[in-house]
Amino acid sequence: MSTNQLQLPPQNRYITTHGANGKAVFSNQLPQALPKQLFNGVPFGLAYTTSEFPAQLSADADLAKYEANLSTPPGLVISTGTVCRIVDFAPHAESPMHRTVSLDYGVVLEGEVELSLESGETRILKRGDVAIQRATNHAWKNVTPDDGCARMLYVLIPCQPIQVEGLGLLDEVVDGIGVKASE
Repeated sequence: MSTNQLQLPPQNRYITTHGANGKAVFSNQLPQALPKQLFNGVPFGLAYTTSEFPAQLSADADLAKYEANLSTPPGLVISTGTVCRIVDFAPHAESPMHRTVSLDYGVVLEGEVELSLESGETRILKRGDVAIQRATNHAWKNVTPDDGCARMLYVLIPCQPIQVEGLGLLDEVVDGIGVKASE
């Protein structure tokens, strides 16, 4: 389902860089319109990626790598960099339970979203609320009243593998998301 069908406004992203004189300017290397790809019918907007941390911004090296990721989208997480993604949820849409080896900041931009943990605990996030997801098994569900749509912004930062005493290392679980495994 496209973003237009979800009755959410289109989005732009504005990327800054440095001009030849060293002054801050807006980059014109990429269009301002935020491109979206459909994964299992869900619009994912890849707002930005970096392939290394700390990011290499000199000579716009990061822009070239991001442009490549637009052509061939990465997995949910880039293990050596960062991902900024915007996801649009149709009314009542929900994700499967999943875990990435990452620290995620999830911000509700539009609507209301329920965050469920594998323990059965839930929280309702409203516009402006932030979830700090620390490599836990979780799911998202759009619970916006009146069959409304929801939009979330996620920043995913790779983390060290999670070790739980008595269980060992916890692996990534992304079955059913429709996105390839993390890189």
